[in-house]
Amino acid sequence: MQPTVESVPTTQPVLVTVHASDPISQAGVVSQLRQCAEITVADDIQRDRGQVALLVVGTVDEATLVSLRRLVHAENVRVVLVVDRMRGADVLDVAGCGVTAVVRRREATPARLLRAVLAAHQGHGDLPPDLLGRLIAQMGRLQSSAQGPTRLAPAEMTPREVDILRLVADGLDTAEVAAKLAYSERTVKNDLQNLTSRLHLRNRTHAVAYALRAGYI
Repeated sequence: MQPTVESVPTTQPVLVTVHASDPISQAGVVSQLRQCAEITVADDIQRDRGQVALLVVGTVDEATLVSLRRLVHAENVRVVLVVDRMRGADVLDVAGCGVTAVVRRREATPARLLRAVLAAHQGHGDLPPDLLGRLIAQMGRLQSSAQGPTRLAPAEMTPREVDILRLVADGLDTAEVAAKLAYSERTVKNDLQNLTSRLHLRNRTHAVAYALRAGYI
């Protein structure tokens, strides 16, 4: 029997382009994604209209970073990175390219890929917990090694936004943040959307990195 993929309501299927270095990886990922009703895999005609790009690589090297930057900035799509091996030192480079979601290849089940694609499409982050922890640790080291804190004007980030980002940095999802702070999920989502729009940030992972650099968390 095929594995059951949890259904996440969307208005229409997300159009996904798949980029892999070899035909076997390409075919395998496409086969996984086609088990998800919430996703449509782009054909050759649709490739320039993709909403999310899924890049499959073995390791994070300079060629990978170039591809990520091209997809995020030149083609203006959200990106999910599926990778065999990823060092702790790579996390900051990948986040700096604007990538919102990372999936380890050994964990790339249909359900896991679906979650990452939908998170990326909505502008949310979806990193394995250990990679999120490494990203936060690296940002903290960068901040502490600077000559002085680069704090922005206090009015740029409200106390509530800071509280939300602290919990996001701890790996909590929207529902958990809302429960922790006694807000509605809609309030948390609206605050994050307003923050990312106001400060021209791509997603909540970018917002956490921004808050760390600015000394808020």
